[in-house]
Amino acid sequence: GLIHSLRKDLERVTFTRHDFGDLAGLRSPPTAEMARVYASVNQQMPRAYWDYDSVNISWGVLENYEVVKKIGRGKYSEVFEGINVVNYQKCVIKVLKPVKKKKIKREIKILQNLSGGPNIVALLDVVRDSQSKTPSLIFEHINNTDFRTLYPKLLDYDVRYYIYELLKALDFCHSKGIMHRDVKPHNVMIDHENRKLRLIDWGLAEFYHEGTEYNVRVASRYFKGPELLVDFQEYDYSLDMWSLGAMFASMIFRKEPFFHGNSNSDQLVKIAKVLGTEDLFDYLDKYDIELDAQYDDILGRFPKKSWHSFVNSDNQRFVSNDAIDFLDKLLRYDHQERLTAKEAMAHQYFEPVRRAEANELAKANHQ
Repeated sequence: GLIHSLRKDLERVTFTRHDFGDLAGLRSPPTAEMARVYASVNQQMPRAYWDYDSVNISWGVLENYEVVKKIGRGKYSEVFEGINVVNYQKCVIKVLKPVKKKKIKREIKILQNLSGGPNIVALLDVVRDSQSKTPSLIFEHINNTDFRTLYPKLLDYDVRYYIYELLKALDFCHSKGIMHRDVKPHNVMIDHENRKLRLIDWGLAEFYHEGTEYNVRVASRYFKGPELLVDFQEYDYSLDMWSLGAMFASMIFRKEPFFHGNSNSDQLVKIAKVLGTEDLFDYLDKYDIELDAQYDDILGRFPKKSWHSFVNSDNQRFVSNDAIDFLDKLLRYDHQERLTAKEAMAHQYFEPVRRAEANELAKANHQ
């Protein structure tokens, strides 16, 4: 207790980060408070790129679109399948519920910045009702199969392929200085017939700025990284990599969701029962995080579980040493230890996918 906090204070006095500064132009190693990659993307962009409050929206023609049927609803929107009556193309109409104007601007600016990126859902138009001023976002239509139906049908190679496709979208948005902050199966549309994947719902996405404290009330419970659950606000792109890991675990172990908490605090307990409490306390120590008192009673001491202990006859065909190694490098308490999206794409687990992709390219070049 006391000794421990004294030791911490001494460390702080002796080694404040500022003492090391940029000695003779040498960059100090990444601090606890910055992303390992793409940390200064937005800094290097003109202000108009990330200052979404100043976005200019050119409104399209509302009458060009008609609703066909309702396909979903979220906290912030109602979603419909629609038709563009000018060219008879199917589309998706996302009618935004009245939220802060700023949040709507942010989503639009981010979609514009990511436009044309690999596996990023395409924003086709933005329209609004002249009476209510309610804005709607018009997106490309994806012939999605619900993940609860699709995932059980996937083959080992399919899982590798789709996770790789999702990583392309994540590396792209991270390289553009943007964290998605809501990666989960519901936001990954898969048209299995055409082997097409799209990352959707950029409503919680945010621009990454080094040293900024972000809201921890993002992502859906089962996919929230430990940083959110312990109220560590200076998180970064690596949050998305945890969510991807949680999603991947549910796919290979056939356990949906993989971490099934009944509340945010229980969510951390569920994670600790797998990753163990020792590494959790090391993580809290490293970043000087104080755990909320509510955890005192519910967080016991748990050993780290072996990933192999989740293997059974039902899921063994998806689980290989490569799959487990990949998963283990994503599901780490310490966000700085997690693979980046680019590193993840280079992992051995995706070798068959990279080989197939190279063959496709070679074939295309031959013709």
